[in-house]
Amino acid sequence: MTTLVLTAHGSKDPRSAANARAVAGELARMRPGLDVRPAFCELNIPSLADVLGGCRDAVVTPLLLANAYHARFDIPRQIAGTGADVLQADVLGEDDRLIRLLRERVTQLGISRLDDHVGVLVAAIGSSDARANARTRQVAQHLLAGTTWAGATTAFVTRPEPSLAEAAGRLRRQGARRVVIAPWFLAPGLLPDRVRDFADGAGIELAEPLGAHRLVAETVLDRFDEALKSRIRGIAA
Repeated sequence: MTTLVLTAHGSKDPRSAANARAVAGELARMRPGLDVRPAFCELNIPSLADVLGGCRDAVVTPLLLANAYHARFDIPRQIAGTGADVLQADVLGEDDRLIRLLRERVTQLGISRLDDHVGVLVAAIGSSDARANARTRQVAQHLLAGTTWAGATTAFVTRPEPSLAEAAGRLRRQGARRVVIAPWFLAPGLLPDRVRDFADGAGIELAEPLGAHRLVAETVLDRFDEALKSRIRGIAA
């Protein structure tokens, strides 16, 4: 039995770790018999190293949206430090299911997909990796599919430009009379709270994070399955 080690970043905010554990629970419900174990890169327990120490065969599956520092360097370094011979799956990325879920979060605010007065500001965590930021920016344009919204744009909470206020202003200049924020976050936490503070101060509606939704769990399982298939193809070759 291959263990799915669901590996989240970790946070000082307990809501973030609780969300990761909720996703792990959803995975176990969706695929009975699969050994699912949550782990964290930092700040929460159990650590990735501790979990791998108790696994014979595992796929480390990042509960991360962007293929940035933690996926490309931190997790591989921690795996190497354990000496475990395990696979690492891809990040969740800009998966169509997650964008569909983000669109659903916006409509849960009572917004019609046919309201051409609406502009959507996608708030995301930025990276020092320009390629990761470029991929994240694609979310805003994909979000418009099947809608007549006036536009969508992205602001990175951890990067200086554009700020949330500048991005909101850009949408208004494009004709949006009603601006809403769609958080490209998996869970509540310190950075999402920063977005909420801005939204409250600016009088802008804020949708919920992606959370422990079934579509998040489906995407995780796909990444896990693809990693297993790649191993089988490697053996066959």
